[in-house]
Amino acid sequence: MNTAVTAVAHRGDPYLFRENTLDSLRSGLRRGADAVEVDVRVTRDGVPVLLHDETLKRLWGLDRPLRAVTADELRERTADGVPTLVEALSATDGHRVMLDLPGGPDPRTVRRIVDVVRECGADDRVYYCAAAPAMLAVRAADPAAEIALTWTTSAPPRPALLTAVRPRWLNYRFGLVDRALADRVHRDGCLLSVWTPDTRRSMRRLLALGVDSITTNRIDALRTLTPGTAAPPPPGRP
Repeated sequence: MNTAVTAVAHRGDPYLFRENTLDSLRSGLRRGADAVEVDVRVTRDGVPVLLHDETLKRLWGLDRPLRAVTADELRERTADGVPTLVEALSATDGHRVMLDLPGGPDPRTVRRIVDVVRECGADDRVYYCAAAPAMLAVRAADPAAEIALTWTTSAPPRPALLTAVRPRWLNYRFGLVDRALADRVHRDGCLLSVWTPDTRRSMRRLLALGVDSITTNRIDALRTLTPGTAAPPPPGRP
């Protein structure tokens, strides 16, 4: 069993606090996460904020696309509830942060997000996850970025794609992972990240397979199986 797994709090601690909020991120870290995972989108005026969905309806009761709302309007409509990426990076200072880029953002949007990370001096502790198009855009925006390439099929990524993206991690839905897949990922020189098992039974199975990172909504449950912090350090930047 791999007890040196990186424990990643999915959107913070969403069973206790609303996901992707500062309270949720802080709670996940207090309860032992090595890193927090957050979703980043941009407002109409190009401000990166923390939100998974395209609209504000599910979490904030506002049936409008985020892309139609300015940052100032967002603050007003959610009572300051949706943090900016700058605020999230400040609140997690000293800790690792995985930025998920949902919705297939265009290269200009990706570059804006990467620029904010750089402006905050967080390059060394931030890493990115999403499907191939977004990760290719991250690689173009920051040749030194740490990337977790999200892959949704048991068929392996093409070698040419791996060469272009240069991921440190391959990031799989946990139900896809078996011994053969875990062995292949490690043989190809990548670390194996999985999302989002929330039962101890699933976590134990994945730990037995030797996964390197588990992203979960139940960071407390994962920490009962992996006491202490033993996350692989960031790879460093040239």
